[in-house]
Amino acid sequence: MMRLVKVALAALPMLAVSAPAALAQDAAMSFFITSVGSGKGGDLGGLEGADAHCGALAEAAGSSGKVWRAYLSTQEEGKRGVSARDRIGAGPWHNAKGVLIAGNVDELHINPNILKSTALDENGDLVNGRGDKPNRHDILTGTMMDGTAYFPRVEEDRTCGNWTSSGEGSATVGHHDRHGGGNVSWNAAHNSRGCSEEALASTGGTGLFMCFAAE
Repeated sequence: MMRLVKVALAALPMLAVSAPAALAQDAAMSFFITSVGSGKGGDLGGLEGADAHCGALAEAAGSSGKVWRAYLSTQEEGKRGVSARDRIGAGPWHNAKGVLIAGNVDELHINPNILKSTALDENGDLVNGRGDKPNRHDILTGTMMDGTAYFPRVEEDRTCGNWTSSGEGSATVGHHDRHGGGNVSWNAAHNSRGCSEEALASTGGTGLFMCFAAE
């Protein structure tokens, strides 16, 4: 009996060490706002290019082994396009400092923990918001507030030509800081004036977008 007790006690330090490690792994970064855009306004190279941008930034920040997806919707003729909410996995998602953003897709679109203080970039840095110079709170999404793509009957471009235009068109943007003259939605605050770098900057953005770990 005494031998069994000693064996059990010897195992306790290992358990104590492994538990925090498991918790840290669970809270590893799985959400961020890109620190830089594509450099070409709303032209992100389509969804594939945007996803690759997410992956490259995450890798450079020391996060590997995840499949990253850009939180972007598309528009299609005669049918609903790809919805951002269907691209990003099931959650939960944490920022670069381990803070929970949302536990699942429904929570993300009903009551997310997305504010200026939590919607960090891949390096754990704050992203400029309203009142900062320059203001960068316009985050490209091309989506409606529930995370779904626009209906086919919406004729206006809301996705910068499905993320291939750096000139004509427009994109729906959200405000990561939840400020802006009543436009407080994190994913559908208003539409941009165009798709060029200059047009995006004119309403407070630099072509940034959100990335989520889908797996």
